[in-house]
Amino acid sequence: MGTVAAAKLSMSDAEFRMFCQMLREHCGLHFAAESRFLLEKRLARRVEALELGSFAAYHYQLRAGSDNSEMSRVIDDLTTNETYFFREYKQLRALIDEILPEHLLQRRTHNPAASVSIWSAGCSSGEEPYTTVMMALEAGLEPGRDIRVYASDISRAMLQKARRGVYREASFRETPSHLRDKYFIEKDGLFRICDEVKKHVDFIHLNLLDDGKLALLGSMDVILCRNVIIYFDAEIKKRVIDTFHDKLRPGGHLLLGHSESLINLSTAFELRHLTNELVYRRPIPGEEVRDPWHQAAETALATADGGER
Repeated sequence: MGTVAAAKLSMSDAEFRMFCQMLREHCGLHFAAESRFLLEKRLARRVEALELGSFAAYHYQLRAGSDNSEMSRVIDDLTTNETYFFREYKQLRALIDEILPEHLLQRRTHNPAASVSIWSAGCSSGEEPYTTVMMALEAGLEPGRDIRVYASDISRAMLQKARRGVYREASFRETPSHLRDKYFIEKDGLFRICDEVKKHVDFIHLNLLDDGKLALLGSMDVILCRNVIIYFDAEIKKRVIDTFHDKLRPGGHLLLGHSESLINLSTAFELRHLTNELVYRRPIPGEEVRDPWHQAAETALATADGGER
């Protein structure tokens, strides 16, 4: 099939519904009616490349296929993996300066050798977990002893890039130049992250709806899931947030993106006001959740000018 034929390929209402249902069941991706053109345009490329002739034939292949590589390609094509080092810096500063010391003190009260476990869920090409390690090193912490960083993503392509640890200039738009010079090696316009940072991040291929694989993931003290749940509808968001609640140790913290909140999704967390940031916390048994939604509503009114907390 040529490109002209592909351009004429049209997705029927039934085909749109079939793909929406399949993608939602598989990984939670939600496509509203206004996203139909994007879905049609991006899937048409694969229909053409595989010479299948119709969206229905492609849907059948994805449903029947035992090889997940094609579904992985679909997810890569349909999701935006835009990120960069030191993104939403104030929140990461709160993690390093306030949250981690608190967890270290609590954990080492019972076990002097305990470390703090951090999970970057939806890590894309690795900038977030690597930033966490760099900031920990700058704060005098010892990754591997004080903290352990795990990073997961549903995109195998993004995980491959993250494991390589090689980045272009665009990934450093918020990176202080002295830290780029310190932790990266430049060659031919590309920047490779140094082994001292790279060795402290464990990357995992993980679908946040895969209960079997999630069961293999241990308990965490901190979960960063920033700008990920925006891809889900309300039901899937609730399911993912319940998973995070189960994976967090009591007293653990959940950090969402600045445009995301748990309003109407969960009342199992409390909203904590740190020095310059708001985060969510799983209460310790016996503690009372301190009316987080009233606080959240006040905060939303106070920050309605741009989404920054």
